[in-house]
Amino acid sequence: MSALKSLKAATVQFQHQAGNKHYNLLMMEKFIEQAALQQVKILTFPEMCITGYWHVPKLTSFEVSALAEPIETSPSLALIRSLAVKHQMLIGAGLIERADDGRLYNAYVACLPDGSLHTHRKLHAFEHPAISSGDRFTVFDTPWGVKVGILICWDNNLVENVRATALLGADILLAPHQTGGTQSRSPCGMKPIPLELWEQRATRQEELTAAFRGPNGRGWLMRWLPARAHDNGVFILFSNGVGADEDEVRTGNAMMIDPYGSIIEETWAAGDAMVSAELDLTLLTMSTGRRWIHGRRPELYQILTERQGYERDARTARFSVDVPQRNNR
Repeated sequence: MSALKSLKAATVQFQHQAGNKHYNLLMMEKFIEQAALQQVKILTFPEMCITGYWHVPKLTSFEVSALAEPIETSPSLALIRSLAVKHQMLIGAGLIERADDGRLYNAYVACLPDGSLHTHRKLHAFEHPAISSGDRFTVFDTPWGVKVGILICWDNNLVENVRATALLGADILLAPHQTGGTQSRSPCGMKPIPLELWEQRATRQEELTAAFRGPNGRGWLMRWLPARAHDNGVFILFSNGVGADEDEVRTGNAMMIDPYGSIIEETWAAGDAMVSAELDLTLLTMSTGRRWIHGRRPELYQILTERQGYERDARTARFSVDVPQRNNR
């Protein structure tokens, strides 16, 4: 455990431009400089914020590959990496990775103050048939004596992923997303926010803010996200897109959650924004979730690693309209 009692962190929401890496990196650089002035040590940006997100399903496989970059030689990450070193900051950024074997991944890269990189490949990728899913968890040490883990968007929805990340020692979870206002197959899930509401935001700001706070934005997050922090005794830095993303409207809701599931800081802004706060690291040791984890009985949990017969790949599970029945035991 870190000898530090607190650590300054921040999380960003911003509206990227599809495929416009230059613009997106300029936006990120602006927020990085703002965070540096506040002496932030860990800064989280949204999923695929460098490349853009929801236009990707409409691209050909060749076009997706053209948008991708190798991690170590990525021109985009070269900038973020240099700023991480310059400001002695951990900066998390999302893009499409082209691996050495040519496979593509929805990746999130933590650039550390010493210039090193830690890459997480989304475990449940559904954005495009050409994008593969990752096969391992990502937890690493930081210069501040705390361990950081990464899970991308839908990775966080599956409770097993957050628990595994916590068991690997994560104290802080970076949770980059592109969510809110999506079309859920569930009758009680999220529903779209009208594009015209975003387009008319100058005159309908109060209505738009209410939509972002409502059941298709913040209200949906509150059903499950704080529980991930509470049940596993971790801080969560939730970053998200905001505004029109092709035919969907992202709801922002950038927030920081403590190991008790309480919101430390959040934004109501219906636009580009950053929130920052000191993380009280003394909360970690005696948090409820950590004490619960100490009471685990792993010998009972073999079922968690057994296939039940109704598992599906991420794309089928995400977009299918029918839900297979669970096995009756």
